[in-house]
Amino acid sequence: MSESIQFLGKSKFLNAKTRKALRQLLNQTANNEGYEIQNITYIFMSDDELLEINQQHLQHDDYTDIITFDLSDIEASVDGEIYVSIDRIKDNAAKFNCTTEQELVRVLSHGLLHLLGYKDKSDSDIIKMREKEAACLTNFSQISQ
Repeated sequence: MSESIQFLGKSKFLNAKTRKALRQLLNQTANNEGYEIQNITYIFMSDDELLEINQQHLQHDDYTDIITFDLSDIEASVDGEIYVSIDRIKDNAAKFNCTTEQELVRVLSHGLLHLLGYKDKSDSDIIKMREKEAACLTNFSQISQ
């Protein structure tokens, strides 16, 4: 298999079973959309580290849970870097009354969905993105049993 999904940075909280289930979920999600993952690198960091990337590369001066960079140059192939704030995941889990693992799955799926062409700027885009995220959460719960 030529697929590569890496978890870097402050990712020590991901145990082997969770990493395996996440990789399976992400590959299934991409395949269901007609894509193949060539390379995705998830880089876990703090709020402040992600804020710096947001300021430098997107000229946004606010905290965010994820920033996705699409590096693909082959159609139907996924190649990207996804920067994730562990702080936002923990805070959002408490805010949305879900587990940290559920919020992690939602955020990692969200990044992949961006690489698959899904947007979240308009109301209709947001609805579609939330539907896809919910499907990913359901699939992950089945995979990780």
